[in-house]
Amino acid sequence: YLLSELSIPEILQDTNSTFVILTSFCNIFHWIQPSLYPSFAFSWVELISHRLFMPRLLSLKNQGWALFHHLLVDLFLFLEPLLRSVELNDTLRLLYKGSLRILLVLLHDFPEFLCEYHFSLCDAIPTSCIQLRNLILSAFPRNMRLPDPFTPNLKVDLLPEIFESPKIMSNITQSLLNSQVKDEIDNFIRTHGSSSSSFFPILIQKIYLPQNEVNKMGTRYNIGLINSIVLYAGTCAISIIQQTSKSGVSMAAHSQTFAIEIYQFLLNELDAEGRYLLLNAMANQLRYPNN
Repeated sequence: YLLSELSIPEILQDTNSTFVILTSFCNIFHWIQPSLYPSFAFSWVELISHRLFMPRLLSLKNQGWALFHHLLVDLFLFLEPLLRSVELNDTLRLLYKGSLRILLVLLHDFPEFLCEYHFSLCDAIPTSCIQLRNLILSAFPRNMRLPDPFTPNLKVDLLPEIFESPKIMSNITQSLLNSQVKDEIDNFIRTHGSSSSSFFPILIQKIYLPQNEVNKMGTRYNIGLINSIVLYAGTCAISIIQQTSKSGVSMAAHSQTFAIEIYQFLLNELDAEGRYLLLNAMANQLRYPNN
């Protein structure tokens, strides 16, 4: 009944009032998220995906997207420990299908939302949920026309879009800051790799979870930190290349090797599970054509 009042013409015409009301709903939905009230999970999913709420909120791009992003992360964080199991019971399977349908609606009507928040959404989804992750990563801006992959002699590196940076609204440095790794990576890049002897032991140590969290998370790796390292190192390398392209190619080439050196070290040092997670983090960034 309360959501139906959002369709009143007087409210629809007043954007500020609409945003205030929708923000209040978002705050309430966040307070009663499934992680806190599991028995209310089905009704909660129905509320956040309601036709009078979700489209209205996402139509307020600059303000509404961040709010709905938090609700979607709340949903995935609730599902994450449950979806680690290979076999799903009927209740969980139904909840999974409902989440899948929400992503399908977003992919069809608001693909830019999935594009801009892909990092944090994939962070909250278990690595075993390939279908959910692929739905998010298959999104591309509606104003972009994807090249035909079967075009003879297709040169992806010559496409105009390959020089454009994708817009990422997720906070890609939060995990780095929480683990106190960001300053170490910045110093490694700033010193042109001369601090590698002290940097790499710290990096490999931070990637492993404390022993008391291993059983809880189902892995001994900090997956969020691995995802952040891959994307942050790559974006830093590209940023330096763009800044130094006018000065000379040599500095750009050196800056690019710093990111590659980090990737190569991790690939050599990690076991099969760690390498899978690292390559998976790289594959998550191979979306629509961008730099």
